[in-house]
Amino acid sequence: AERLALLPRPAFAGFFDVTGESKPFSMKALEHPLRVRIKLPERGHAEASRILARLVLAQFANAVAARADRSLFACLVLDDAAHTVTAGTVRDIQRLRTANAGVVLALRTLDDVPESLRSALLGAVGCRMALSGITTWDGQRFAEAWGTTWVEERAVTLTPDRSGGLLRRTWRGVRRLFTGSAATTESVTTRKVERPVWSASELAHQVPPGHAVVSLTTTGGEHVPPLLVNLRG
Repeated sequence: AERLALLPRPAFAGFFDVTGESKPFSMKALEHPLRVRIKLPERGHAEASRILARLVLAQFANAVAARADRSLFACLVLDDAAHTVTAGTVRDIQRLRTANAGVVLALRTLDDVPESLRSALLGAVGCRMALSGITTWDGQRFAEAWGTTWVEERAVTLTPDRSGGLLRRTWRGVRRLFTGSAATTESVTTRKVERPVWSASELAHQVPPGHAVVSLTTTGGEHVPPLLVNLRG
């Protein structure tokens, strides 16, 4: 009750207007082509704005699932999704694809999500984007979500050359006298090892400014591996 009491403020009067004098947006209108922008006064009413953001996200998930006509793609973009992700939100996100809908959650850091939900959230979303400048802690979560791949590792070993007869060994000794380096033989060993597709260190330190590592999933469920993308191009 105390948290809901934050909402009856003059700044939100138009948002909850039920007098009929205005036409507040209803989630039932998602069956028609439209674009709606909801601007919340976060500076003056930070806690109330967080409550409303969670309500909008929850109502959007329920409304798109209840649509009779799902031919139109519905999308909700939260430019700051901090403190909006709950266990119910993660379950709702998993059902959006079948409802021909999606949601974009912008997070400055995964620390804004409860620790118990971070892995579940990354597993529920189809597309993930790690922007330049993320921390190694956030990078570790993305690295775990993107998994590992098998790569071919080539190891070169140099060993002293002791082959041949007396004449060849004498020639190697003379060569060492003049060059200062001993004759060696090179052996190459190739093996397959499992490495992260993108490691936490690479995501934190090797993504240039203005770039991001992005992995995509089509509506049919086909996955595109994480790629480095130039956002300025």
